[in-house]
Amino acid sequence: MFSRRTDWRLVPNRFSQALEEARASGKSILDLTASNPTRVGIEADETAILNALRNKSSLDYDPKPKGLFSARLAVADYYRERGESIDPEALVLTSGTSEGYSHVFRLLANPGEEVLVPKPSYPLFEFLAELEGIKLVPYHLIYDHGWQIDLASVLDVISDRVRALVVVNPNNPTGSYVGADERETLNRFCAERGLALIADEVFLDYSLDRSRQFSFAGNDHALTFTLSGLSKISALPQMKLAWIAINGPSSIRQRALERLEVIADTYLSVSAPIQWAARPFLEQRKMIQPRISQRVRANLAELDLQLGQQQICVRLALQGGWYVVLRVPVTRPDEELAIQLLRSCSVLVHPGHFYDFPQDGYLVISLIPPEKDFRVATQRLLTFFDFESRQ
Repeated sequence: MFSRRTDWRLVPNRFSQALEEARASGKSILDLTASNPTRVGIEADETAILNALRNKSSLDYDPKPKGLFSARLAVADYYRERGESIDPEALVLTSGTSEGYSHVFRLLANPGEEVLVPKPSYPLFEFLAELEGIKLVPYHLIYDHGWQIDLASVLDVISDRVRALVVVNPNNPTGSYVGADERETLNRFCAERGLALIADEVFLDYSLDRSRQFSFAGNDHALTFTLSGLSKISALPQMKLAWIAINGPSSIRQRALERLEVIADTYLSVSAPIQWAARPFLEQRKMIQPRISQRVRANLAELDLQLGQQQICVRLALQGGWYVVLRVPVTRPDEELAIQLLRSCSVLVHPGHFYDFPQDGYLVISLIPPEKDFRVATQRLLTFFDFESRQ
């Protein structure tokens, strides 16, 4: 009686079961998968955040399919401060980037058609695609002293069924930005074949070298949908405000906007209090981003210090975001390894296969846990591999 879209295997996998068992046992687990910035001891301006919700205008219901103009203008000003010129009328507000993906997938692809996505990358895409009845086709990121798009793999999978190509800028978990040459090639590729670019930029502001990385929100060479939101920009995932910035050649952009507005009008998902608070919430980034970046750099420095004292594990290069990939000895499947680390070291990490790494030997860890927890957890992690190497 249920849709095939929800025909998932809902029983817990072995990794989830092991985590439940560890928590039930009362063990204190050091979490190197932490992704929730509200729970890692990085203080926000509570007064300013709560006061932003005390706006009498929220009592009036004024539905706008693309979102309140004041909120869209606040988003446009965020990009302006980054050096990008964005028309507020080319912005559509959503309750999160997941909803943004759903809107864009509905706009671009019929059931059974295809969207190209990077591999490795965040596993969310698969569920969103299944719910929209579209097929994901992976192209590859390859590592050679840094991550890069395997453009040959894009050409290998192109077909008449493909409607769009997703880039994650910077990628989660590789931390790699789309380079200028890659951007130029992708623009040409998509324009020639009538494909749209979908750019996920939730971690855009977290560049490790403090440089202002290029945003696809200003990309006008191909039809482009740029997704971002408060979740990472202002470390406010609970406030559920995101957006789609639409850019590209004027004629096709206008047609896309008209259709996307109808989709958004069908849902009207963003609450009025959140929209009226958009500007002060975006202002929070100026305080919270430096604190998160300081935590990321401190933990990365600690990790590098510990890695420098051994020759078994290495970290892969990253440019931004708040995750890091470790290359570790292949002694067992990554899921088995993550379970063993949880049981023997009380350290929680993500196995590489969660992110579609093509082979075993990869672990993904977060760089935003509290510094003391991070130091102890990575010490346990590397001690484990040192002990195994001596057996």
